[in-house]
Amino acid sequence: MQITGENITLESLYEIAHNPQIKAELAASGKAQMQKSRDYIEGRIASGEVMYGVNTGFGAFSSVRISDSEIEQLQKNLIRSHSMGVGTPFTKTETRAMMVLRANALAKGHSGIRPVVVEKILEFLNNDIIPVVPSQGSVGASGDLAPLSHLALTIIGEGDAWGADGKIVPVQKLLQEKGIKPLELKAKEGLSMINGCQVMTSIGLLSVWEARRLLWMADLAGAMSLEGLRGSRKAFDPLISASRPHPGEAKTARNLMKLMGEISEIGQSHFTDDHRVQDAYSLRCMPAVHGAAKDALRYVTKVLETEANSSTDNPLVFADANKVLSCGNFHGMPVAHAMDFAGIAISSQASISECRISKMISTQMSELPAFLTPNGGLNSGHMIVQVAAASLVSENKVLAHPASVDSIPTSAEKEDHVSMGTIAARKFNQILRNAENVVAMEMLSACQALDLVAPLKPTAAVRAAYDLIRKDVPFAKEDRVFSKDVEVIKALMNSNELLKVTQKTVGDLEW
Repeated sequence: MQITGENITLESLYEIAHNPQIKAELAASGKAQMQKSRDYIEGRIASGEVMYGVNTGFGAFSSVRISDSEIEQLQKNLIRSHSMGVGTPFTKTETRAMMVLRANALAKGHSGIRPVVVEKILEFLNNDIIPVVPSQGSVGASGDLAPLSHLALTIIGEGDAWGADGKIVPVQKLLQEKGIKPLELKAKEGLSMINGCQVMTSIGLLSVWEARRLLWMADLAGAMSLEGLRGSRKAFDPLISASRPHPGEAKTARNLMKLMGEISEIGQSHFTDDHRVQDAYSLRCMPAVHGAAKDALRYVTKVLETEANSSTDNPLVFADANKVLSCGNFHGMPVAHAMDFAGIAISSQASISECRISKMISTQMSELPAFLTPNGGLNSGHMIVQVAAASLVSENKVLAHPASVDSIPTSAEKEDHVSMGTIAARKFNQILRNAENVVAMEMLSACQALDLVAPLKPTAAVRAAYDLIRKDVPFAKEDRVFSKDVEVIKALMNSNELLKVTQKTVGDLEW
């Protein structure tokens, strides 16, 4: 993969983060851009000019002039003192994504640093020397200062890295084993390695990739529930979405019509049932609700891909314009807002999924045995499946409170407004995990409902998903540990097996 400063996409980042076999290198164009910027900065240093972060202190110490003989020590001190992250480390996969994004931002050539900095980051990446980066400690103001400092600390040979066995080891041990030298920092290079939003952006992009899959699975789960509840497909008629042309609504309606396919035996039974005039919102409004989540995720993807290919340093170097400009491109608010929006959207998606579980266990709404068990009383059936889903939905309501509305002054009031973007990204990731479990629970209940409406048969796509799940999750004639069933279904979702069997039946789904 060529690192150019402008070619990162949702798909390319996910692929390289998850596949250590893919190697990355600094493109010739990026190297040329960086060298021009570096030559320009060195010329201004030689002239004796005072520039923030080059020969001054940082933050509230920006007025302190640093002598030329101390400039390199300044960079090391910055990395060491800012390595103040705490908490559970990010995974190797997440940190690989951070390294790619940090390299890509620097490759744009607006940081005034040597190409060797990016080359060294990529050398570590390609040799599977992945820094241990604590997940807490960033306020998302001057970028992700604390976590990116831990990343940089490892690159200069002083931090920790992930060993081959998954244990944390001093990076010096891996460098000796692999014969790789750490980076020796020059003027401005320490600052440039930690100014930016690459932590929140990488967590966001990796999570959004998985959220896209979840939205497809939510459409599938909704179709399974619709069949289990003997609902109507009239609400998905293309005339309806054409009259309210939100893209996600139309795409969801088309997905559901694909999944519904031909009129199934279950669907046919709806036409002869006079009292079923219209379904509950959680069925009838799937195009509007699922579609709104799709629209939100597409917006968030655009924001994050823009951020992934942006210069986020301070100051920024514009050699052709003969300018070195102090700025706020490192501020994480664009990403913070997007991550909060994504969290709200996926929380809503999980909520409507739980509503459908609730409908299936209710005799009044489903006309099926209470709690989907043939022998209620002795068996509780899916009673606590719905309770667990309700718990996760409620937890998501708390997590969906936007982090970006909060700010707390830092660095002695110099950095007086911060984004909390990394908190927003981390929250979104947890919201996503909760939502995956809720959708898996819906599929579990939907399969049970489909068995209880037999001998009526569902549509082909629903049947294909049902058959795959039933290979390892049998019909529950009596109570068992349903949490294990949920884990099996979630694994089928996250391995793409359910998506593949669906695509084989109806083709690609839209998002």
